[in-house]
Amino acid sequence: MEKTDQLMRNRAKAIRLIGIANELLAMARELEIGASAATDIMGIGIPIETRETTKTASQDHPVWVELARQTYEDRRRRSKIFQSEELFGEPAWDILLDLFIAAKERRRVSVTSACIGSAVPSTTALRWITILEKQSLLVREADPGDARRVYVKLSARGYAAMLEYFASASRSVVLLDDPRPGILAAL
Repeated sequence: MEKTDQLMRNRAKAIRLIGIANELLAMARELEIGASAATDIMGIGIPIETRETTKTASQDHPVWVELARQTYEDRRRRSKIFQSEELFGEPAWDILLDLFIAAKERRRVSVTSACIGSAVPSTTALRWITILEKQSLLVREADPGDARRVYVKLSARGYAAMLEYFASASRSVVLLDDPRPGILAAL
């Protein structure tokens, strides 16, 4: 019984530390996005209907990366349980989830890894990467140390869209968790 209590306390502490780490990563990501995000938030070059979304999405919460991980794992679990890869295909969403998680973890993702993470054939994944790039949701970056390798990451617009998605999808969870006074009154 005592061992179980200690395990539960340790788990709670670990979850809090993960939350703090994710919050720090989010702050670092905001600093990294820098000027391009500032341009997006000011609305320069963004349609008026998109500006409201960007303002809301500029706020971040550490629980969103956990929800992204859970969403990604749930998608893999469906295919495993139903024993079919063909039933649940949405490679663009899988790529966006993978890149969002990578951004929060400050991890680089190669095009090859993004293709694997999408759980579809490479040709299909590459086609979706191109579509996401044309939609300005992700960007490709050449590896300066190895000309054969190319990385992909969420663009400022893509990152803001993912924040907006998880902000709206997890609003009640975040509100219950938020220690700031008056957070409910602000909504």
